[in-house]
Amino acid sequence: MEDILEVYERPYNPKFPVVCMDESSVQLIGEVQEPIPAAPGHPVLKDDEYVRNGVASILLEVEPLGGKRKVKITEQRTRIDWAYFIKEMLEERYAEAEKVILVMDNLNTHNMASLYTAFPPEEARRLAGRLEIHYSPKHGSWLNIAEIELSVLKRQCLAVRIDCIEKMRKEVEEWNIDRNNRQTKVDWQFRCSDARIKLKRLYPKI
Repeated sequence: MEDILEVYERPYNPKFPVVCMDESSVQLIGEVQEPIPAAPGHPVLKDDEYVRNGVASILLEVEPLGGKRKVKITEQRTRIDWAYFIKEMLEERYAEAEKVILVMDNLNTHNMASLYTAFPPEEARRLAGRLEIHYSPKHGSWLNIAEIELSVLKRQCLAVRIDCIEKMRKEVEEWNIDRNNRQTKVDWQFRCSDARIKLKRLYPKI
């Protein structure tokens, strides 16, 4: 826990940006009947019945101090998808960074082995060399700022029924652009000193 909190206390450095990453899944939901548009006196009326059109996966990164995030919608949730997302992060969005300080959970696909599965050894090694990974502890996903950003995405953009992945990609991209344009940053206030007081029960007793 303190490892993550100490990372969040680092000053902003574009050469060594702190980036939080997380992933999730969301159902593609279609309407059985067309909703009745809103009119004076009543909101949009939707039938309670719906049709399931599968599941889409969300890969999300957020740079808390830079006010930037990137969301990618994929059809699967595999090692290969994660590896390509990381490659795009390093080579496109953070090409000028010497090393990306990456905070994420320890899902079994979130490791260097995924890079070696997706790419030739030389390329995988080069990408791995530009990462400094910090894993959130078990039952400590609340420490990952990307999880907070995912909640915002789902509340602001994915709370309505979306029936196909193409439409979801379009909606999410518009949300992503708008939020980046606002340069919405994250002011993380919980420090190691706070943890040692408020979460004292989690520390070993000597």
